[in-house]
Amino acid sequence: MVYTEVSEQEAARLLSEADVAALREMRPLDGGWANSNHLLILEDDSRLVLKVWDERDPDEVDRVIENTCWIAEHGVPTPVPLLLQNGRRMLVEEGRAWMLMPYIDGGWLPSDAASLHDLGRLQARLHEVPVHENIPRVYSVGYSLWQRLVDTARAADSLTPFLRRLEAEMTSLRRSIPEDLPTGVIHGDLFPDNVIGRRGEVLALLDFEEICVESLALDLAMTYVGFGWRDGSPVTESWQALLAGYQSVRRLTEAEHAALPDLHRYAVLAVAAWRYHQFVIEIPGTEHADRYKEMVDRLDKPLPF
Repeated sequence: MVYTEVSEQEAARLLSEADVAALREMRPLDGGWANSNHLLILEDDSRLVLKVWDERDPDEVDRVIENTCWIAEHGVPTPVPLLLQNGRRMLVEEGRAWMLMPYIDGGWLPSDAASLHDLGRLQARLHEVPVHENIPRVYSVGYSLWQRLVDTARAADSLTPFLRRLEAEMTSLRRSIPEDLPTGVIHGDLFPDNVIGRRGEVLALLDFEEICVESLALDLAMTYVGFGWRDGSPVTESWQALLAGYQSVRRLTEAEHAALPDLHRYAVLAVAAWRYHQFVIEIPGTEHADRYKEMVDRLDKPLPF
């Protein structure tokens, strides 16, 4: 999606700051629900992605950049923003961070078994990355967001049925999910539009906006939420492929296996809460206003674990 329009003159200025070839063509780029992305085709036939951060302030973006570089330095394939003449990897225009990213030539990763096996393998490698002191310790679409949504609505006397349910689910999940599950660096949002690849091979993980230190098995469950459902139902074979790839690098503990149903429920509700916040509260009146209900409808479906 594109929330911020970018002129060719603005794109050219950013390209000049990166000391790369001149702009030949620019067009909106598919993918992403929180920021604006444009594909830039340059005179030397190279391609870059111009990203405008619509939801996070520049200080937050700085932290995302730092953490993305940390992940890349530890062997996880992810594009790192280009270094600009100002010595930073972004410019700030009217309070928004703008950056140039390498363009990865590939499509969104398909959901066949071989692709999900490779995704699981790479996700386990991500979970082996050492924890950096500046990686957040709070999952931004988890309980903290849920509580903020509930508190704001209650103060305005506008609690909806969804928010009442979210509050009740939060209380239940906090009791049922063990606090001592293995934790580490997680992506937090490995949905298809954040994974570039081709059949059987992941080329790059994108958008480490939700990176934090959290339950590793929660991250795996979230990936299944993104890749493992078809026509409103969970696909057993998809879970088996994802888990097999993951456990080829790191095996889940017995406690993690036991917690998977609750972790999956947490992940489903986290997506629902983000969509509710984005398309009911922040950007109301679009065709996406009911997207959170897709996740709510998953809550009582039988799962393959």
